[in-house]
Amino acid sequence: MQKLYRIFLLFPFFLFAQSAPQGGYVAEANYFYGNIIPHRKSIQHLITGHPEGVIISFSRKTFGREEWERTYNYPDYGFSFHYEDMKNESLGKMYGLYGHYSFYFFNRQLMFRIGQGLAYNTNPYDRETNFRNYAYGAHLMPSTYFMLNYSKQDIWQGLGVQAGLSFIHHSNASMKAPNTSTNTLAVNAGLTYTFNRKEDNIYTPRLAESTDYSQPVKYNIAFRGGWNESDVIGSGQNPYYALSVYVDKRISRKSAFQLGADVFWPKYLEEYIKFKSVAYPEENVDADTDYRKVGVFAGYELFINNLSVEGQAGLYIYEPFNSTGSLYQRVGMKYYFAEKVFGAISLKTHGAKAEVLEFGIGVRL
Repeated sequence: MQKLYRIFLLFPFFLFAQSAPQGGYVAEANYFYGNIIPHRKSIQHLITGHPEGVIISFSRKTFGREEWERTYNYPDYGFSFHYEDMKNESLGKMYGLYGHYSFYFFNRQLMFRIGQGLAYNTNPYDRETNFRNYAYGAHLMPSTYFMLNYSKQDIWQGLGVQAGLSFIHHSNASMKAPNTSTNTLAVNAGLTYTFNRKEDNIYTPRLAESTDYSQPVKYNIAFRGGWNESDVIGSGQNPYYALSVYVDKRISRKSAFQLGADVFWPKYLEEYIKFKSVAYPEENVDADTDYRKVGVFAGYELFINNLSVEGQAGLYIYEPFNSTGSLYQRVGMKYYFAEKVFGAISLKTHGAKAEVLEFGIGVRL
């Protein structure tokens, strides 16, 4: 009886592992309808309707031929196109292009997706023609979307359905003022079409991995740069530099922890200090105040394949001019071109307020 019971428990696993050949690609079309979250008072006058639009996606399925695919339960990856009518003339319309990863849970019926890319706004702020739009200061901006769906693919001749929630963030990361940004929370529903079915498109069973991924402490140096503008509209864009020195300790296939320090050269802040010293003499700001900052941080890195995701939380220990508060955060992605060399793109923020979009290069020794 015990043997029969064990076979019964393992039966779903064998059924999944020995399933019929699958389609190799998935095309999706989702309609969404939602609300702009009023995260700041300065954009409440722009919330006059319910945004709606479509997200069209094309994804490649994975079947466990590589170890990372099995580790993350056979995710999909691909590209998405997004259109959103903000339902406000001042906000205009948004068009976005993203790269995305989709991860599956609960027997592949729950899908979580994260997409990162660029969006184009049709009607950004203009002092004369569109002075009400405090959300977007430029046509082009980074954009992120999340999607959580119940997904039932390939129900009949490749056709499937899905429905759930979407969250869409548009912000130019303070590259140009104003930059209040918008966040849309929406419900979505759509159709999927799975195609390119082949005999070798069968999920490779997830077996216990014998590789030990733990590593000794590694030393990292990263140089990051970007450009941004202070909240004073029309003050001009300035370069932004940061040097990060930190150690990390990888403890498993997925995880590493970090501890280090940053030195920042926010040139926009140098100009902002001069502006404050002249425009607001009652605040007694010295025009020669050092604009540079030094911080210490702790972080976490999630390894996927050559791509990883990292998050850091830091505290300024040297900040002669406090314009943002003492805490800062960094969220971003890294791509390892080689074992010891990586490129990075990250967003540095102070709570909900973005400061700069950073582009970086680094070494891990």
